[in-house]
Amino acid sequence: MTKKQLIIFDMDGTLIDSGDVISNTINYVRTNIGLDIMPKNELLTNLNNPDINSSEFFYGTSAFTDEQTELFGKYYHENCIKDILLYNGIKELLETMSKHFILSIATNASVEFARKMTEYLNIDHYFEYIVGSNQVKVAKPHPEMLLNTLESLNIKVEHSILIGDSNKDKNAAVSCGMDYLLVNWGFTQHEEDGVINNADALNKKLLSLR
Repeated sequence: MTKKQLIIFDMDGTLIDSGDVISNTINYVRTNIGLDIMPKNELLTNLNNPDINSSEFFYGTSAFTDEQTELFGKYYHENCIKDILLYNGIKELLETMSKHFILSIATNASVEFARKMTEYLNIDHYFEYIVGSNQVKVAKPHPEMLLNTLESLNIKVEHSILIGDSNKDKNAAVSCGMDYLLVNWGFTQHEEDGVINNADALNKKLLSLR
């Protein structure tokens, strides 16, 4: 890989274990529109599946409705910092990486929620830039968030790398020619070569790209 200047992190499932909040929020919407609760594991496994229609899978509609969006936003706003925590070794990783790279976040959550969650966990100061789904026309797996970040920070794609836990992250990176690393502690399990299994391994890999 080319030497890097910028590390772009996905947030949920990569930096922050927010599985309880996300699954509880989706199930709150489901129960309010007359659907049964979906098991947490099934929900999280499909959360970042780029091959499904998310609104149809979770709510049985061809597109997200205003009611679903309102219910999701209300519950998530009130609960997004409940029961969240950093994955093991992430705080130490960010402390080390911030000394050698520019750090940013590209998340399919809204930027307001991302800022609230990173501030609550006291990691917000590590990031030069955060872009959320409400700031772009199309979220990941579309590459718009990544391109937005590169333009905002004036960094070339070959000097950047995306760290994520899902195929949506992978597909976004591939679409704009960006290097990427997938981690295996999030919501999606991967078996392909090169997947990172713990923060220590990620730390070593990233330091080799200085």
